[in-house]
Amino acid sequence: MNFFRRTVKPQNYDDDALLEIYRQGGDISVLGNLFERYMPVIYGVCLKYLKDEEAAKDAVMGIFEELIIKVKQHEVKQFRGWVYVLSRNYCLMQLRSEKKTEAISLDEIVEFTPFLHPEENDNKEQTLKALERCMQRLIDGQRKSVNLFYLEEKCYKEVAEITGYSMNDVKSYIQNGKRNLKICLEKNRE
Repeated sequence: MNFFRRTVKPQNYDDDALLEIYRQGGDISVLGNLFERYMPVIYGVCLKYLKDEEAAKDAVMGIFEELIIKVKQHEVKQFRGWVYVLSRNYCLMQLRSEKKTEAISLDEIVEFTPFLHPEENDNKEQTLKALERCMQRLIDGQRKSVNLFYLEEKCYKEVAEITGYSMNDVKSYIQNGKRNLKICLEKNRE
């Protein structure tokens, strides 16, 4: 333990010096001071790509969390350019993950439209009760996965994290659960 820890005044150091101090000591406040210098630029990049103020603010925080790890893993020659690229890539990954989730869920929800929107049916209450009964008939993995994916609108990755199932198991449970629900609901209509 270092009892003679010196206080770092960020205004006295350039970017490279602050990076080196952080790498040696691991003091997140030093990295935070460096990050703060470029926060307006990072926020601007996030806003440009995500086109939503709240999403951009969340992204700025996510970028800082990534920065804590990545600064130690990569050789950073010019922090400003490097953090710009990191920010852009972070936002692009966010957009890609949203597109994947939307494409999967929209295509698959179309099959459930009459079941998830019972107001279009003659008897809303009866349809909801039928859906509830059919959900109870699913095996545990299917029931949990379908509930999280369709009703709580979680993506595959989130369902896997919540349930502890592998990604392949989650996809299988959702696909088979959806098919079993459809069969069950069609039988209830007849």
